[in-house]
Amino acid sequence: MLPKYKRILLKLSGEALLGDNPVNSDPFDPKIIEQYAQDIKQITDLGVQVAIVIGGGNIYRGMNEADSGIERAHGDYMGMLATVINGMAMQAMLEKIGVYTRLQSAIKMEQIAEPYIRRKAMRHLEKGRVVIFGAGTGNPYFTTDTAGSLRAVEIKADVILKGTRVDGVYTADPEKDKTATRYEKISFQDCITNNLKVMDMTAFTLCMENKLPIIVFDMNMPGNLLKVVEGQNVGTLVS
Repeated sequence: MLPKYKRILLKLSGEALLGDNPVNSDPFDPKIIEQYAQDIKQITDLGVQVAIVIGGGNIYRGMNEADSGIERAHGDYMGMLATVINGMAMQAMLEKIGVYTRLQSAIKMEQIAEPYIRRKAMRHLEKGRVVIFGAGTGNPYFTTDTAGSLRAVEIKADVILKGTRVDGVYTADPEKDKTATRYEKISFQDCITNNLKVMDMTAFTLCMENKLPIIVFDMNMPGNLLKVVEGQNVGTLVS
């Protein structure tokens, strides 16, 4: 089957990389990273151009300033460095299975990553390399959701695929409310009206203004990424 999307931005949560590991143990579950890498290879083998943004929540979550004594901006920079560590882990696993990658960072660190240059990123994608964007937007007070939306718009991605532990957008939190039902499709406006937390508001507005669809799906189910790219009815389409 021919892929429905030519160029995607895959947004992954840092917490998902914990897998079955308890919090405060090793921040990576190698089995999860390997599964993600194999799923990504499946779609690059079809010719899909893949960019990735990974959160840093498995290593550092911005804490309450009053509790931690670390001011918000300082904590956000710590979080950005965590996303680079996650990007390096994903890069290592992808290259281990024969996928060419480039890691670009919004904060300069020449020894381990290229600086983020939009035109260069697009050229890498055209050459079939997976591009991993690290360090968020390079600015505090912005989440990795916003970084993902911004990079997706910049590289002219066809869609944002938000890989989570949940299989779509629900009427309520399915882990708390057993009566919650999943949407197959929903509009941006309905998400706002119903206060559904698909992404933070800055990221969400950026997608809405640029008519960039979002698909929320369960990335931890092997093969789901391929199904989404082929246009199968997996997850929830927000458009």
